[in-house]
Amino acid sequence: MSDNISISPGEIERAYEKYKKDAIAGGYNINPDVSFTKNLIEGLLVNQSRYGYPSCPCRLSMGNKEDDLDIICPCDYRDRDVVDHGACYCALYISQAVLEGKKALQSIPESRPPRSERKKKAAQAVDLNWSKLPLPVWRCKVCGYLCAREGPPEVCPVCKARKERFERFI
Repeated sequence: MSDNISISPGEIERAYEKYKKDAIAGGYNINPDVSFTKNLIEGLLVNQSRYGYPSCPCRLSMGNKEDDLDIICPCDYRDRDVVDHGACYCALYISQAVLEGKKALQSIPESRPPRSERKKKAAQAVDLNWSKLPLPVWRCKVCGYLCAREGPPEVCPVCKARKERFERFI
């Protein structure tokens, strides 16, 4: 495939509207800098065309879906980065505090572990039992949504309940 992949302004606009709508429906915010956000979305569309999936335009893709599953947008690191830093790595998704101007966007450190660690973790995951889970599991008391992460999400992606409506499940 050619490296000179051209994405039309219409394609970018349609994808922008879809990402914006999906973010809002999921309880997330996308970056309000429309020009910046459309440039990111263009990168996602280029990667979709190049690899067959929308890998993060701010990370080096291996060009192999299995190796890149964790960086397909929205990436596996989005929620933690938004909570910890106010934005995901590429700053497509931002926190409510950043949206409201209560927190400034800063450089986001890379959360993605090196490939060797990701491979090792994937191999270990096969042998896990409930008592050895690497992260706690959180349950939304409103709708039952479950997620495994350090802490509950700011907003439930299913029912939009706030983080205080979550309980530690496992």
